[in-house]
Amino acid sequence: MTYVKQQLGAVIGDPELLSTEITMDTTFNRDLELESIEFVALASRLRSKFGDRVNFVEFLATKNVDEVVSLTVGDVVRYVEICLRDEAMQEGAA
Repeated sequence: MTYVKQQLGAVIGDPELLSTEITMDTTFNRDLELESIEFVALASRLRSKFGDRVNFVEFLATKNVDEVVSLTVGDVVRYVEICLRDEAMQEGAA
């Protein structure tokens, strides 16, 4: 959660939004009003940190419009956690 919040702060770059409390239930659309270019920037930051282990663009591609509009910070945090856990399990099995 902390890493995603830090990256959101960097992506948003809006002092008013940076002071907003960001929780697992915070929505990207309604609460943070993220634009598509900011989603791209967030995806880029996740890729820089986690490489191919976390493919945010692929994650978004599996969502329909309503799901993307209602996407929460918690959805992204859980996705990252699942990706990292799955990778750790695969490494453990190897």
